[in-house]
Amino acid sequence: MNFLHELAVKGRLVEEALDRYLPPADHYPPIIHEAIRYSVFAGGKRLRPVLVLAAAEVVGGSSAAVLPAACGLELIHTYSLIHDDLPAMDNDDFRRGKPTSHKVFGEAIAILAGDALLTMAFELIARCTVDGLVPAARVTRAIYEISKAAGSEGLIGGQVVDITSSGRPLASEDVLWYMHEAKTAALYRAALRTGAILGGGDEKSIDLLGEFGRHFGVAFQITDDILDVEGEQAKLGKPIGSDVRNRKHTSVTVLGLNRAKEEARRRCKLSLEALAGFGSEADFLRAAAEFIIAREY
Repeated sequence: MNFLHELAVKGRLVEEALDRYLPPADHYPPIIHEAIRYSVFAGGKRLRPVLVLAAAEVVGGSSAAVLPAACGLELIHTYSLIHDDLPAMDNDDFRRGKPTSHKVFGEAIAILAGDALLTMAFELIARCTVDGLVPAARVTRAIYEISKAAGSEGLIGGQVVDITSSGRPLASEDVLWYMHEAKTAALYRAALRTGAILGGGDEKSIDLLGEFGRHFGVAFQITDDILDVEGEQAKLGKPIGSDVRNRKHTSVTVLGLNRAKEEARRRCKLSLEALAGFGSEADFLRAAAEFIIAREY
């Protein structure tokens, strides 16, 4: 399989759907809709929504039916990036090679753009049943999964520990894994489980795909940490070395570079093991796990 080609094909479906679902930039009041579109269409691999589509296909569901929910996941991810970049958080000036939202629109509009995206995300997820694409019971369960992953027991909790740990003595490995599983892996796990739930998968398939997402997400974050040390700024679209400068607790600072690479490979292996019971329908996910380990951006 040509993974990058398949990723691009699925990514274009997501991109076109996002363009349809989001209000146009000139919709009143225009500044908020300009800010929303600026961040949503700033680039990115669209991995989370693509994984929603892929998981639905693995269990025999329709990727078209889950597309609104997939886009909702991407809006949650984008909101989190806008808020992460704020001066009160990571204070980053660039994201994907472009000035961050607050540098272009100011802090107040950036905060509100993030708030609007989080709200719109659940509007889109609900569209799966409002538009008659997926039974309401499945959508309700997906909303539960995504809400939990995005809240204080998931993404927000991981961000809190990240913020409160930075600049302090190195965290324990237990704290490191909590941060990685909550801040990054929780949303990946939710993406896979959401696709499987909305696609009509059985409980075993939902759980196995969720395990794939969990280990995939941790491997993704470890690779991100490694790229902050070894990556190229031109490929990453953001300055490298910021984790060390900000005294952040990452897999590299806590484990060392070699152990971090070993753990990334181990997590990739665990994600592939979760797919052992699936056939060729899961080949895209297998290729995704292998891509994560080798990626340079």
